[in-house]
Amino acid sequence: MKVLMIYCKHFGYEPTIKTLDIADDHEKSESFENIQIAFIQVEEEDMEKEGEVAKKLLKNLKWICGKNETNKRVVLHSFAHLSDSKASPEFTQEFFNKIDTRLTNAGYKVFQTPFGYFLDLQIEAPGFSLARVFKSI
Repeated sequence: MKVLMIYCKHFGYEPTIKTLDIADDHEKSESFENIQIAFIQVEEEDMEKEGEVAKKLLKNLKWICGKNETNKRVVLHSFAHLSDSKASPEFTQEFFNKIDTRLTNAGYKVFQTPFGYFLDLQIEAPGFSLARVFKSI
C-alpha cells in the first residue's frame, strides 16, 4: 500500500468521468476545511495481508490527524497512481469501506471521494513539515 497524506486548509472535488462500471453514480461536489486527505493506493499484495495493512494504515491516519489537528476529520481518496501494483477495484472499494467503519467507530468523521471516478480537485495545502507525508505500508 502506498499512502500520500496531505493536510488541507481547503479540499474540494467534483466528479467528472466515471471510470468503473461497478461504481455508484455520483454528481454531487463536496468541499471541506481543515481536513486530512489520504491518497491511497491499495496494491495487489495487500489482498493477502489485509489485516496487517489495515492496522498500519489506521495507525498512520490517526497519527497524522492528531499532528495536524484536524479534529479527527479525514477524507479517503482512492488514488491508483502511486504504484504499478493494483488490487482489484472490488477489493479496494471494500477495503476503503472497512477503514471508514473502523475510523468512524473510533470517533472520526470520515468522508470518501466517489470511488471509480476522475475528479476535479481543489487543494489548498500549506507548506509545513507534516502537511505532506508519504508512507509505503
